[in-house]
Amino acid sequence: MKVKNVKLANTEEKPSFFLQILKGSLMALSVCLIAILIFAFILRFVAVNDNLIKPINQIIKTLSILVGTFYGLKKSKDMGLISGLVIGLMFTIISFVAFSVLDGNFEFGISLVNDCLFGSIIGGICGIIAVNLRKK
Repeated sequence: MKVKNVKLANTEEKPSFFLQILKGSLMALSVCLIAILIFAFILRFVAVNDNLIKPINQIIKTLSILVGTFYGLKKSKDMGLISGLVIGLMFTIISFVAFSVLDGNFEFGISLVNDCLFGSIIGGICGIIAVNLRKK
């Protein structure tokens, strides 16, 4: 008599919520640091209007949160909104600390609050997309 290997449904190890958030936030930070370095290198050789720097930084943050959220939630099939919100918020806080350390200046203000709201909203949207793409 042969015994078949039977795979039970839902036996796949689901990563912890904290681990998902940490992985996603650190991946987003890595992508952001690399993109900022590339952008700074480009700025050194190409004259860019000062009005374009802030929108390009926002695009870099958005893409970083997108990559981080997809990476952090790659095994998740639920709680995309909450996980994405937390990944976006954690990325914003960690990147604030990292860039403040590099700059040597910690400035708390309304722009930090706006960045936290922006990061959370983008993270939430990306979390919803990431989880719903995994279901298909």
